[in-house]
Amino acid sequence: MLQNDTLRFVIVGHVDHGKSTLIGRLLYDTDSLPPDKIEEIKKASAGQGKQTEFAYLLDHLEEERKQGITIDTTQVFFKSPKRRYVIIDAPGHIEFVKNMITGASQAEAAVLIVDAAEGVKEQTRRHSYMLSLLGFHKVVVVLNKMDLAGFSEERFKAVKKDIEAWLGSINVGAEIFIPISAIKGDNVASKSENMKWYEGPTFLESLDTLVNRQAAEEKSLLFPVQDVYKIADKRINVGRVEAGVIRKGLEIKILPSGQTTKVNSIEKFLEETNRAGAGECIGITTTDSVFLERGNIVCLPGKEPIFTDRISASIFWMTRQGFEKGQKLTMRCATQETTCKVESINKRIDSSTLDVIAENADTIKNLEVAEVIIKTKKELAIKNFNDVQELGRFVLVQNENICAGGIITHVS
Repeated sequence: MLQNDTLRFVIVGHVDHGKSTLIGRLLYDTDSLPPDKIEEIKKASAGQGKQTEFAYLLDHLEEERKQGITIDTTQVFFKSPKRRYVIIDAPGHIEFVKNMITGASQAEAAVLIVDAAEGVKEQTRRHSYMLSLLGFHKVVVVLNKMDLAGFSEERFKAVKKDIEAWLGSINVGAEIFIPISAIKGDNVASKSENMKWYEGPTFLESLDTLVNRQAAEEKSLLFPVQDVYKIADKRINVGRVEAGVIRKGLEIKILPSGQTTKVNSIEKFLEETNRAGAGECIGITTTDSVFLERGNIVCLPGKEPIFTDRISASIFWMTRQGFEKGQKLTMRCATQETTCKVESINKRIDSSTLDVIAENADTIKNLEVAEVIIKTKKELAIKNFNDVQELGRFVLVQNENICAGGIITHVS
């Protein structure tokens, strides 16, 4: 067994390059589907005059079937003989980049899928660049639709060379390149008879070699307060433990007030416990009558996150209406919220070519990446994204709409 028995991974790539088909085939080949679901998919496929279309396992909404695109981020569970998996299927269509970023930010590992017949496309570059921004410096690359490329080793090598060059330019390495045909099952969970020239692992075997990120429980405690409930004579401070472990009797510090107290109890629905770890949604009460509210951060004394009102970040602008310096924005990081302004736009970058469009700019346009300095109205507790994701990523909001997603790149 590997260091953790569950791995969350995301699959990204250009629209129509076969993400949903690969996931559907993987579920089918690992016997992760009930018989009635298989029959339903076969019937739906036959109704459209197609061979069994495994993508329908995920694209189950009628609108998605009509359009042939994945609209939202879908999470699917399966297991191999070695461990359990959570697969995050991220949309490839250009209009759904927001959902793709949301999905990728929840993952520990990443898979890039490329159509071997079409090769590297615009969204291949954009989505892999998003992975780079989100801290993925190693990916598994699958070259799908090898059946449409005649199972050609020469074609595989040519596309592999293009992908290697692109990934190298964004500081992302490939764990392995695997030629597959998701629709036919070649090299998904079993070796391909059509590509005997390939001697590497199947896709499923490659997943079993991936290593989890550092367990969040091993990090220092971070508990952002989401809400406060008053039940009888208790003030229960609820939220999600983002890192570390919290226990009854533990001395804690509350930010931004700086007050210290001890945990009097851990409150969990229909369960008695004295401990909670990263990922658990809980409530806590304190021994002293301290006042907590939404946006407060509970941590350990002496191990506080950085508290600052000036943030270095990379942001991805996601609305058709561009941004101009001086416009009012709201920043949300975990449960913290404050108004802010972009103090400087150091670089504007084309997210599909990596070309620097401008330096010391005054505007950011749709689907551009920008390296910025943000000045917030009040100080926020933050961490570098690669340390604690929940305090290292944020969204920017304008007129109640999310207009940008960002990651904190430098903490001083």
